[in-house]
Order: sequence, then structure tokens, then C-alpha cells
Amino acid sequence: ARRVGWESARSCRHSRRLWLYESVPTTAADRIARLLHEHPLIDGHNDLPWAARELAAYDLDVLDLTHPVATTCTDLPRLRAGGLGGQFWSVFVPGTLPDDEAVAATLEQIAFVQAMTSRYAAHLTLARTADDLERAHAQGQVASLMGAEGGQSIGCSLDTLRHLADLGVGYLTLTHNQHVPWADSATEPPRLGGLSAFGREVVRECNRLGVLVDLSHVSPGTMRDALATTAAPVIFSHSSAFAQTAHVRNVPDDVLGLLPGNGGVCMVTFVPEFVNDTVRQWTDAAGVDASAEGVDRLDYAAFTAYLKERVRHDPKPDATIDDVVRHIEHVREVAGIDHVGLGGDFDGTDTYPVGLADVAGYPALLAALADRGWSDGELRALTGGNVLRVMRAGEGVARQAQRERGPSQATFDDLDRPV
Repeated sequence: ARRVGWESARSCRHSRRLWLYESVPTTAADRIARLLHEHPLIDGHNDLPWAARELAAYDLDVLDLTHPVATTCTDLPRLRAGGLGGQFWSVFVPGTLPDDEAVAATLEQIAFVQAMTSRYAAHLTLARTADDLERAHAQGQVASLMGAEGGQSIGCSLDTLRHLADLGVGYLTLTHNQHVPWADSATEPPRLGGLSAFGREVVRECNRLGVLVDLSHVSPGTMRDALATTAAPVIFSHSSAFAQTAHVRNVPDDVLGLLPGNGGVCMVTFVPEFVNDTVRQWTDAAGVDASAEGVDRLDYAAFTAYLKERVRHDPKPDATIDDVVRHIEHVREVAGIDHVGLGGDFDGTDTYPVGLADVAGYPALLAALADRGWSDGELRALTGGNVLRVMRAGEGVARQAQRERGPSQATFDDLDRPV
């Protein structure tokens, strides 16, 4: 309602003003804007740091984020338009790098996020905890968190994992497209069947450090082993539902069904191949042709370059917001409303669904869900409430673990040495 004026009201003892109101219709856009103002929208995965490396060698004079950037999906104006309150920046490095190069490149990615938040301190602020995130949102800033995408970033070293945690890394994706020596990826043929003994120790040390275990990119066997090992809730920072689109990067229903017992959250991604079968089939065919031409589809840089050339003569089909909605609602149906979130993977793939071309698209997605009957409470859970709960639970597990034990001194050779 809107206050439009007042009238005097008198009684035998009092004279007072009564405000007059008229009903003002609330549009879906108004409703979404109010929700995003009051509650932080937290996205689980954005690859802007790697895009900055590729496009500008990390030079923010070249890649000026204060203005719309034609070559990325992310900049400060569009973060504001999208209503982002918290962003996990992926400090990704390819799984094809040797351990020492992977660790060094991860440190460079972290340094970029630190430099970016320092340069744009009026808009971004580093955050590690749920309280940090909510404080930043209350101050009108986008909380900037970090996730290391792939176990190659720790180089088979728990000491390196601890160093990344000290620098503010809030989650570790156990693999990227390639296996690591202690965990199977989803996109290569199974080797270990899940986690090795050292892999389980990585999960336990993540718990002790308060680093969330991210199960995007890993095989179903690794998902199940990690869920059986962890004392803290897990996340899928950017995955969708296998039952809806049979891509190996998506989460099977039996694993989604384990999330209520664990407390974790599947942050549904917008990657067209993961949410639309026609796009998946096109990309699978492109992968076969790439292999025939000597291009490894699991090599992120090489296959991305191959796809850019292919679309010149074989246009890629489109996915839509409706595809993303379908996956969100499937995760809600199988795992429950308390276990679904959003992980767009902006700047991490070559195309996006129509209507979700960049980080400004979140209000359109939320409006589509509102049109389907989602309540404000459900939208709050999806956009950030579930992730804040997971973060706080992980922080609690870490405090308890640190009271009970010190840093693990296990090494890969100790636990996984071939016999």
C-alpha cells in the first residue's frame, strides 16, 4: 500500500491525524527486487578470474569492470542488475597442468580476486563466513568468496590445501575434467571407483578447515564416497539433474536423495549442455568430431576454441530459462526445497540459455519461478538461505574438529603408495 495523505479525526479527548492509504499492485518484478534487496542471492560458481587471465592477463586497466564488458558475462553494472549479494569466484586452473604449475596458477587466480576486490572496494568485498556475507549484503556490497575448481590445485598436498584455506578459499571441487590421483572425475572412465584413502583424508581435512567439499565435476562413485566420509554438508557448486538431462556432469537422483541426510545443496547450473538434451547431443557430436581431429574435449581451452570455430558452420541449439526451471524443480522434488541453490557458471562455458545470457539474468529466472507458484520463502531458500545454512554448518564442524584434532600429517605416499 502507498501513503497518499491524511485526515483529522477528533474525539472528546484527542485530535490526531489518520494516514490514508490506497492499494498499489505489486508486480512480479517488484516482488523479486524486494526479495533480492532483503536477502542475498548467492551464486556458487563464476569463472571471471580465468576469463581475466585469458582476455587481459589479469590487467584491470584492460578489463575495466566498472563498465559493461562485451567479452565477458560479468561486470559490476550487470552484477548489480542481477541482484547478486554473494559470488563464489572460481579460482580455476585446468586439470591438464602438472601439480607445481597448477598450484602456482591457483595462487595467481587468488591474487586476481584479491586485486579485483581491492580495486572495486566500493562494490566488492572479500568474505569467508556466512556472517561476512550477510554483513557485506547489508552494506550494499557483493560478498566475494572463492572456490578452487579441481583437486589439481592442491598438488596432492594437505599443506597446500591448508595454505589455500588461509588465503580464503571456501570450497574445493575435488576434480575438474580429469581424474586426480586420489579421486575420479565424471568425464573420464572410472579408475578408482571413487575416492582413495588419501582422497578421504582430503575430505576430512576440508571439514577441519571449514572448506566446503564441492562435488561438481566428480564421478557418482566419488560423490557417494565423499558423502559417506564428510562430517559437514557438501555442495554441488554448478551441477544439474541427471534424470532431466543425461549429462555425466549432472547429479543422479540417488545422490540427490542423500542430500537431506547430509544437509548439503545442489546449486543448479545454467550450462546449456547440462539442462537441455538437444544441446547435449550437439555437444556430444562435436566431441566425437573433435577427437577425430586430434582435439581432446576434456582439454578446456582446446575444446572451447574448437567449439568457437564449429559454430560458424554448425550453429549450436539454444537452451531456455524453462530448461533451468525444470532442473531446479526436479532437485526440489527429489532433495527438497532446503537442498537447492544456483550456480550459473558464467564466464565458464561458451553459451547460455536464452534469457540468461549474463549475470543480469537472475531476476528473470526468479520471476519465472514466481509465476509457477514459488513462495517468497521458497525463493529465499533457493537464492541464498540454503547456502548460508550450509556455510554455518561447515563453520560449526570446523570449530569442533579443530578442538578435537590438529592438522593431518598424512601424505599421498603414506596412504596411496602402490603395493
